[in-house]
Amino acid sequence: MIVHDGVRPFVTRDMITRVVAAAAQCGAASIGVPAKDTIKETTDENIVTATLRRQNLWQTQTPQAFGYDILCRAYEKAGRDHFYGTDDASLVERMGVNVRMVAGSHENIKITTPEDLLIAEALMENKRKEKMVNRSGLGYDSHRFSPDRKLILGGVEIPCDRGLQGHSDADALLHAVCDALLGMAGAGDIGRHFPDTDDAYKNISSLVLLERVCQIIMAKGFNVNNIDVTVMMEKPKLAPYADAMTANIARTLHIPKTAVNIKAKTNEGMGFVGRGEGVAVLAIASGVERMKNG
Repeated sequence: MIVHDGVRPFVTRDMITRVVAAAAQCGAASIGVPAKDTIKETTDENIVTATLRRQNLWQTQTPQAFGYDILCRAYEKAGRDHFYGTDDASLVERMGVNVRMVAGSHENIKITTPEDLLIAEALMENKRKEKMVNRSGLGYDSHRFSPDRKLILGGVEIPCDRGLQGHSDADALLHAVCDALLGMAGAGDIGRHFPDTDDAYKNISSLVLLERVCQIIMAKGFNVNNIDVTVMMEKPKLAPYADAMTANIARTLHIPKTAVNIKAKTNEGMGFVGRGEGVAVLAIASGVERMKNG
C-alpha cells in the first residue's frame, strides 16, 4: 500500500518505484532526504538541550509504502491507543516494525505556506528547462586470493577456504558496480573517493561504499535504471548466492531486484582466473541524467 501527500506535487515515478521496492524487501519504507542543517532539541522555552547527530537525521517525505496488513494493524492500534501520528510511518514504527528510509529529493516539497508556492513555481520553471539523457558506465575489478581472508562478493559471505586480498573487504563484485556507477556519472572511480591509503576504509564493508556512491551520483542528478554484472572465477559456484547478492545491491541503490542481474562464468582454465589465482568482475550500469536545456 502506498500513501502520498496530495500537497507534494513533485513526486516522480522513480521515487515511487524505489520506495515500493524497499517496502517489498523489509515491509515498510519512506522517501526522505538527509538533514542538511544542524538540528537542535530544545525545551518548551526554546533553550537548547541537545545538538542531534546530523548523520542519522532524515527529513521525512512521501510517498511511503507498507505491506497492507502492516498498515492496517498500525491504524487499528493507533485507534485503540488514541494516538495521533504526524505521518503513517510513525504509526508503523510504534509497533516495532522497521521503516527503511529511501533517498528522495529536496525538490519533493510540501506546499503549505505562500512561500512554498513561490518555490513550487520556480521548480516548475526549472523542470521545463530539463531534459533526460541516457548514460552508462563500465566497471572492472580484480583481486587475488588470500588464505587468511573471508570470501565476500555482493555483500554476501561465501563459504570458501580462502578469500580476496584487499584494503577493504575486497568485494570485487561491488567494487566493479561502484566503478560502473561512477563512470556513468562521470565521477571518477572508487580509488579516488575511497583510497586504500586511508585507514578509514580498512576492512570496511563494500556495501557501505556502494551506499556512498549512490549518494554521490544522486547528488549529480543521476538515477539508476539497471545493473548487469559478470563474475569470472573458477570456484566456488556463485549461483546459490546470486539472489542474496542481487537483493543487497537493489536495497542499497533503492531500485527493484529485477533491475539487477548477476552472472558467473569460469575462464575455462585460462589466465590468472583459470589458474585459480583470483577473481575478475565486469559491471555495466545504465541510468538517466537530468540536464538543463540551453
